[in-house]
Amino acid sequence: MSPTSSTRTRFKRLPKGPHGGVQLLLIQSVDHLGKQGDVVEVRAGYAKNYLLPQGLATLATDHHKRMVEKHKARLLEIERSRLSGLRSLGDSIERQSVTIEANANEDGHLYGSVGATEIVDALKQAGITLTTDQIRLEGPLKELGLYTVRVHLHQDIDANLKVWVVPVATDDEG
Repeated sequence: MSPTSSTRTRFKRLPKGPHGGVQLLLIQSVDHLGKQGDVVEVRAGYAKNYLLPQGLATLATDHHKRMVEKHKARLLEIERSRLSGLRSLGDSIERQSVTIEANANEDGHLYGSVGATEIVDALKQAGITLTTDQIRLEGPLKELGLYTVRVHLHQDIDANLKVWVVPVATDDEG
């Protein structure tokens, strides 16, 4: 078997849509693209490198479209329960406040900064698992104090988290 014959079978060309892109059926809702069950047209690279490998979409064949229509009610119910779960997570985040210790000078300026990674780690210790891209900071936190940070859970659901940046506790018994 020659190397060209195996690559031809492995990499099938994606079918073109009416505008030259690739038509896909969304398995899950994708921010700024569409909701679950929508047929969307995207560029081939976005389809091949992100949507298809992540399991967010599939090819928009007639068979898949019929299956989605058949299961639309069940999909809506699943989406509703997912949204209610995200809303309750948002409510628990609103009631939560996290404290992050950081090294700072006497004026309250941090030697480094507090970013999304530190906030996600602090939430993980509180039993809430998020990703850094869900934390929406306007910039890194560079001073001691109380901040209200927006947490993006879904295209329709955001929550405000209170973040306390406090100085690292030092032992003066040296």
